[in-house]
Amino acid sequence: MTSLVVPGQPLGPVSAYIPGPGVHVFNGQIIASLVGQVVTNPQTTTTTSTSTAVPPTISVQKPVLTTDEETNATLLPDVSSTVLCRITRINPRQATASIFIVNNHICGDEFQGVIRVQDVRLTEVDKVKIFNSFRPGDIVRAKVISLGDQSNYYLSTASNELGVIMADSEMGDPMYPINWKEMKSTRTGVVEERKVAKPF
Repeated sequence: MTSLVVPGQPLGPVSAYIPGPGVHVFNGQIIASLVGQVVTNPQTTTTTSTSTAVPPTISVQKPVLTTDEETNATLLPDVSSTVLCRITRINPRQATASIFIVNNHICGDEFQGVIRVQDVRLTEVDKVKIFNSFRPGDIVRAKVISLGDQSNYYLSTASNELGVIMADSEMGDPMYPINWKEMKSTRTGVVEERKVAKPF
């Protein structure tokens, strides 16, 4: 495996791999903890008489920019680009985000985007509350819908596969999705509202 993964993405069962750096185990599944490349390292244990097969180690490493990739480091978001961003602040009208990945390429510079209240979801737009959809620190998968103004790209999460992919609770505990609008704390079990992205 050498694909780009995002935090919270399942990588395989614990029976098939030994977890390494950049991953964690949840409900018998190995889950990515970082944005980066999946690396598997096969292992064999040799004894005096037999060679025993040991499951390979699976880990996630942050990609290192090579000379070819450095030219793409200034990649700009375009209309219909899929981006990953971190929510930096919210108000009743919009959530402001810092874009750090564009179409699976890590940005050399972060760009600022805005998710307006009318772009959070497709249905019941009049009932959307930004505070119940995003919180500062959330990692969100979104789509660029407009190049916006001089300082912000306009983003949308109005699709099933778009929305929050990683979030911490108010107490700072990691959360996992339980449906399209709620996430649950791994430690306390407290449920908080979010506009949750459908897992891959």
